[in-house]
Amino acid sequence: MSKSKFMFVYRSDAETETIAPSPEQMQEMMAAWHAWFASLGDSLIEGGDALLPMGLQVQPDGTVTDGPFIEGKEMVGGYSIVQADTIEEAAEMAKGCPMLPMGGNVEVRPFACLE
Repeated sequence: MSKSKFMFVYRSDAETETIAPSPEQMQEMMAAWHAWFASLGDSLIEGGDALLPMGLQVQPDGTVTDGPFIEGKEMVGGYSIVQADTIEEAAEMAKGCPMLPMGGNVEVRPFACLE
C-alpha cells in the first residue's frame, strides 16, 4: 500500500508576522526549520516554501484584486507536502514544526485521491 500525501499549511497570527526578527533570530529560526525538515527524511516530498505577503485574488466575476490582506486575523506563511500512512501520522510529524512554539499552527490536509 502506498502512502498518502498531506499538505502542511503554516499559519500564524497576522500581528506577529509584522514584527521583524533580528538577524540572529532569523538564523535560529532557519536552523530550526532545516533541522525539522531533515528529521522528516523521505516523508518530506516538497518542503517549506514560504509565501510572500503580496498576491492577487481572482473573483468569481473575473475581476482581479490585490490581496491577500495582512489585516486578516491569520496569515498563511507557507506550505509543505509530506507522505504518511494516515492523517494522524502526518499530524504527529507536524508537532515538530518550529513555528508552533512561536504561536503559529499547522493545518494538516489530505489530498483527494482521484485515481
